[in-house]
Amino acid sequence: MAKPAQGTKYRGSIHDFPDFDPSRDAEALYTAMKGFGSDKEAILELITSRSNRQRQEICQSYKSLYGKDLIADLNELDMLDIREIFRTKYEKSLYSMIKNDTSGEYKRALLKLCGGDDDAAGQFFPEAAQVAYQMWELSAVARVELKGTVRPADNFNPDADAKALRKAMKGLGTDEDTIIDIITHRSNAQRQQIRQTFKSHFGRDLMADLKSEISGDLARLILGLMMPPAHYDAKQLKKAMEGAGTDEKALIEILATRTNAEIRAICEAYKEDYHKSLEDALSSDTSGHFKRILVSLATGNREEGGEDRDQAREDAQEIADTPSGDKTSLETRFMTILCTRSYQHLRRVFQEFVKMTNYDVEHTIKKEMSGDVRDVFVAIVQSVKNKPLFFADKLYKSMKGAGTDEKTLTRIMISRSEIDLLNIRREFIEKYDKSLHQAIEGDTSGDFLKALLAICGGED
Repeated sequence: MAKPAQGTKYRGSIHDFPDFDPSRDAEALYTAMKGFGSDKEAILELITSRSNRQRQEICQSYKSLYGKDLIADLNELDMLDIREIFRTKYEKSLYSMIKNDTSGEYKRALLKLCGGDDDAAGQFFPEAAQVAYQMWELSAVARVELKGTVRPADNFNPDADAKALRKAMKGLGTDEDTIIDIITHRSNAQRQQIRQTFKSHFGRDLMADLKSEISGDLARLILGLMMPPAHYDAKQLKKAMEGAGTDEKALIEILATRTNAEIRAICEAYKEDYHKSLEDALSSDTSGHFKRILVSLATGNREEGGEDRDQAREDAQEIADTPSGDKTSLETRFMTILCTRSYQHLRRVFQEFVKMTNYDVEHTIKKEMSGDVRDVFVAIVQSVKNKPLFFADKLYKSMKGAGTDEKTLTRIMISRSEIDLLNIRREFIEKYDKSLHQAIEGDTSGDFLKALLAICGGED
């Protein structure tokens, strides 16, 4: 089913949808709402592209098929989220659409479900903007303690670990359980000690031995855990730029979320491992504004001070004043601010932006920009807003649907294991009503599953 383009104006006066099948639509709505998480865009499209008569038939079919009330099930969703998606697509409130294109008891039920008109006058902010403003206020003052799931092992003995690993790989067969148990329950610093001890004791390279004994997804996970973090990230960036295509999502995920210190360490590791600067590699493999944004992020030169309220208002005004449709100017202004200001300062900028425009900055980026430039700016904003939630969303998407994106799943589990994976777990269960542990269990198998669950660190 074709989706309306972002920014398309809602025309009203919806006619009957061709080839209409109420049972099929009822099944599609049920599928979009079941499980953990919901496909809000699919739900919104089904609601808005059918005539009033057809919507009422869908309600009846839903009741017949599932013995449930569709309006009641819709009421369980995050309606503010759906209203914001509608407003982004059609530049009109969902409330107005329901008011103009439905009737009777069905109209009253939907208006009550909608909960408010984002176009209503007489308020300082529409309701969605009020929520966004309050969210940024909380984000600006919150002090969250970040915790990983992998910590240094107590009573650590690198000699014993090295010998146990050698025994697990010696002779016929491989003891994967021992390898998983040792590697996933040691900190990265401890793993580096094990590598050195292994070489001292046996004159062998632990990484080479592991590579010869295990394979596939498990090998990528275990070998990734054995690498120093900066060298691991450098390798992921190199892989993202290898071959015919570029993995822009991996470039964005790493460069938009790492601290200055982490970025600088990655640059050093990249130069050491590949004899080329990361900036040169990015410049060769990307182009246009996207290249400029990535190169700026790769300098690791983001300000690290606190907020400056006056400057925050000026920065917000700078991006708010860009004429609509002037894409180049908008991207340049956003880059200047999003790639250089400290996280703490950006939270105030985004709050001031809501006050000036009645829009959340993420909404504006999604509406005015497209492609990789949009994606990298959205990643920065989401990372500033709530970095653990950003990664929880990425993990959810890596396991959503028929296939699994093992690369993304592995990369995030490795890179966040000692930083904030416990926080990510909390955000995951809060947003998707299912634990990260359960999601991994349902989407992976074998030794790869065992290792991932060990890194995950427990059930919530």
